[in-house]
Formats: sequence, C-alpha cells, structure tokens
Amino acid sequence: MNYSVKKIGQILNATTQIDSKIVTGVSFDSRKVKSGDLFVALVAENDGHDYVQQALTKGATAVLVDDRHQIDSKIPAIIVSDTLLALQQLGEYRRHQINPKVVAITGSNGKTTTKDITSAIMGSQYKTFKTPENFNNEIGVPLTLLTMPDDTEVLVVELGMDRPGQLTTLSELVSPDIAIITMIGEAHIEFFKTRENIAKAKLEITKGLKSQGTLLIPYDEPLLTNAQVKQNVQTFGQDIKDIKDINSSSSKTIFTYQNTRFAIPLLGRYNIMNALAAISAGILLHIELKNAAEALQHFDLTKNRTEQLTTSHGVNLISDVYNSNPTAVAAVLATLKIIPATHKYVVLGDMLELGEQAASLHASLAETVINANVDGVYLVGPLMNKYLYPILQRRFDSAHLHQYETDQLAELIKDLQTLGENGDVILLKASHGIHLENVVNALVK
Repeated sequence: MNYSVKKIGQILNATTQIDSKIVTGVSFDSRKVKSGDLFVALVAENDGHDYVQQALTKGATAVLVDDRHQIDSKIPAIIVSDTLLALQQLGEYRRHQINPKVVAITGSNGKTTTKDITSAIMGSQYKTFKTPENFNNEIGVPLTLLTMPDDTEVLVVELGMDRPGQLTTLSELVSPDIAIITMIGEAHIEFFKTRENIAKAKLEITKGLKSQGTLLIPYDEPLLTNAQVKQNVQTFGQDIKDIKDINSSSSKTIFTYQNTRFAIPLLGRYNIMNALAAISAGILLHIELKNAAEALQHFDLTKNRTEQLTTSHGVNLISDVYNSNPTAVAAVLATLKIIPATHKYVVLGDMLELGEQAASLHASLAETVINANVDGVYLVGPLMNKYLYPILQRRFDSAHLHQYETDQLAELIKDLQTLGENGDVILLKASHGIHLENVVNALVK
C-alpha cells in the first residue's frame, strides 16, 4: 500500500487536508500504529476519534475520521461520513487494483485450518497472501485486502459470520473466484435457531462470487448440495472412501489421494476433508498435486487451532481453544482416542452461542466423552458443570472427574501442571470466551 492522502480522498470521494502525505499501512488500534500508517477512527464501544492524537504520536501519517467530529486543520486527514464503510471501500479498491485470484472460505468448523492449508498449496506455485490471524469480519477483511503485498497473485481470505447478511457484505467486498464452505455445524445456532438457517446464511458467500466462479461444498451435506446456486458448484470428499493408506499419528495425518501421498502436520481424520477442499481449490488454479503434497508437509497453522505443544515436563498438549461446538468436540475427541499415549486427559470448556439448545447440546457430549477412553475429565464453565457433569458422574469417580468455574482458571492450571508424565496427552477444547488459551500459555511456560 502506497497511497497519498489525496489519492485516498479521490478513491473515497472524500474531503482531505494536508493531502501530500504518503500512507504505507493501515491500523484501527492506536496502540499498534506504525510509522506511515493511516489510523482509522472507528466508532464502536470505544470511539477511535478519542485516540487520534495517540495514533499520531505513535507515527501515523494521516487519519481517517468522520464528519461528525472536529479535527485540527493541521492534521493530515481524510474526512468521510462513515469510517467503517470507507475502510471497506478502500479495501475493495485495492482488491481490484491488485486483482489477485481470490479464494474465500467460510464454514461452521475448519475454515481457519482450510485457509492455512489452501494458502500453503497456492504458495507452491503463486505469490500468495492469506488472512492474518482471525481477521475475518467487517473490519478484518478490508484490513486483509489493504495489507496484502502489491505482487499478490492469490489471496486466500477467511470470511466469518454470526448474523444474516454479513457474508453478503464480505463476499461482495472480496469478489471471490473460488468460494469454499467447509461444513454446516451448530456454531451461532443461538442466533440462527436451525442448521437450515445457518446453511442459508453460509450460502451468502455466493453473493459476490464471480459469475464464472466455482463454489466448493462437502459432498455429504444436503443443506448445501440441494441449494440453488447460479455459479458452478463442485463437491469435495465424495471419493473419501477411496482414499487409501490413511494413517494418523500424534503429529500428522497421512493419506493417498489421486495416487499422490499427502502427509499433513495435523491431527485428526476430519482434517482430510479440510485438505480435500483446499486441494480441490488448488486443482481449479492448476496446482500440480505433487507440489501441493510437498507444500503440505510443513506449513504455518494459525494459533490455537488444534495446535500441538509440550509442557515443561514432556506432556503433549493439544490446544483447540478458539471456538467450540458439538461437531467440533466430537471430531477432536475421536482424534484423541486413536493417539497412542499411556494416559489421556481432556479439558472441556463451555460451548457458547448455542442459545435455547445449550442444555441439550452440552448433555449430548456425554457419550462422546465416555467413548474417548480418557483417564480424566476437567470441565470448565457453568454449562459444562450443569448439564454434562451430572451425566459423567455416573461413569467417572471424583478422582477422575473435575469441575471449575470460569474464574477458577488459576486452580485449573495448578491441577494440570502436575498432571501426566512424559508422552501423555492433554486435550483442551472450548469456545474462545472461556479463555483456555491462558491455561495453555501457563502450561507451556
């Protein structure tokens, strides 16, 4: 990004002042501003206009502000009616200026992992950029567009959703060539009430999908396969039964697909479907399977998505604490079951945003937990304690079943720090609002 204040004003049809300054980056957090940044004063719980001076002190070249706030005439500025809308318009402009091929990914589970896998595959033959961290909403997506390098050939962008209409906005913003829906689960069912409504909202990703673009969907989800979509639709995973030589270990999953051997550094057979979605996108962009296989041997995985770590005394941690729902819990517990280890333990925190179904969905985990054959269960949060704990009490004694409130993480950390021996496994799974990442960080210090 290398725009003058004047140029940005022209793009946004906005008023500018001191418009000769050059902007080389963008930030909406005054604490993280770098020299050359455009500071975007967003109005949310906190009003970004209150931090304009702090941003300038940190090195911001200019500020993007709205016309309802007074701004000193000596400050380089772009003045608009709505700073969030202007940020999105600026991101959209850059998307079309650079004009990379865009792969957009959404889904109830697996979208971040699929983003990482897809980026690795595309990077084997193209200059590729992907959504940083979890920048997948109305703010994060335009920031992704504005931070991608000028020479980007393929952009892999993750699109999140928690309400109807959100994916329409994001899809139209990125105008994808390829769209992937990883799966339909229970995430955000509190707001959508049914999986059918979730599927309908996920299909909004096609609103911005180019007319000649392709939608990739799992073969076994009738809520998607029966949908009416005007663009080309392809399914992935229909030949998963024909995938050969599947072998899972504590550090990777190996399989053969179209006579090509893949070894991905991820736990769980469910990640084969994520890989197949990414491989299918790669095939559409003419990636050779041998290059894809080589790229997937080692790649960067976004933090806290089935991340493998080790404590100071050699216990293996599986950290999957960014989000959680029954489908995701079942998948990761199935993986834990086949990992070779003398002792296995599971820490489960509340699954949030399940609404009226929270009680039944938490209780429904009982059979999955019991079948995982773990040596100890540690439950965190009021929902786990109220609905799952009483059922598990019938199968686990007090020495193997423990419960904690969300303000008792320090006590949980203390109990886990001496748990297990070298080679044992502790799995941690919860919605991000439970903040089990603090437990993970304490255990690996």
